[in-house]
Amino acid sequence: MHWWWWIIPGAVGVIGLAIALSGVGWMFRGRPFKGGRGVAGGGLFLAVGGVAALMGLNIQTYHRLTAEQHVADIAFDQVEGTENTYNVTITEAPNPDGTPGAVHNFEATGDDWMISSRVLRWKPWATVLGLDAQYRLDRFDSRYRDIDTARTTPPSVEDLRPARRTGIDFLPVVETVSKYVPVVDTPEHGQAIYWPMADGARYRIDITSQGQLIPDEANREAQEAVATWGATRTERTTPE
Repeated sequence: MHWWWWIIPGAVGVIGLAIALSGVGWMFRGRPFKGGRGVAGGGLFLAVGGVAALMGLNIQTYHRLTAEQHVADIAFDQVEGTENTYNVTITEAPNPDGTPGAVHNFEATGDDWMISSRVLRWKPWATVLGLDAQYRLDRFDSRYRDIDTARTTPPSVEDLRPARRTGIDFLPVVETVSKYVPVVDTPEHGQAIYWPMADGARYRIDITSQGQLIPDEANREAQEAVATWGATRTERTTPE
């Protein structure tokens, strides 16, 4: 997190506090109107500083994206006695400070898995100030290959966003500001990938500097599942 996400709100807050205290002083001197304007103006500065600080907190839920990097590992183990229900474990990559990434454990039913992410890319002039592209995993969904089954059977869905989302969502504010001062390149840019689920399959997920998710087979079971899945897809799309 860049220092100015905290320095600028702090400076605005100090200015607001000084103006507000000055207004209080004028009110004690018998100048209520001038003092009231000072208190109102100082309160406005304090509010702006507080909103900026909360936006800075929310941005910390995103990961910096400077080059292709590891995002997560995903493992599938078939539930005994079922045909296409799996115990799923998603282990996110370690945080920049070295602490372990979040681990998600849940059951999913379907043929394929899909993971989506939310990617934030800034305008070139903003990247000069140190605002690198950032990403945050969004959700896991299961998929059914048969259309009729997909229409009648709900998919499995898991929220992958941080359990604790600090601050306030800064994207609506940035989108409004961008109408007048272009700051964000793609504020609502999202990416999703889907590959087959299979018993014992393990996958590694990377993300490029442009925010594209890239899956890779991490063991033999995953390789076999992808090979079979690819052949099946080709057969279904080949004209008779």
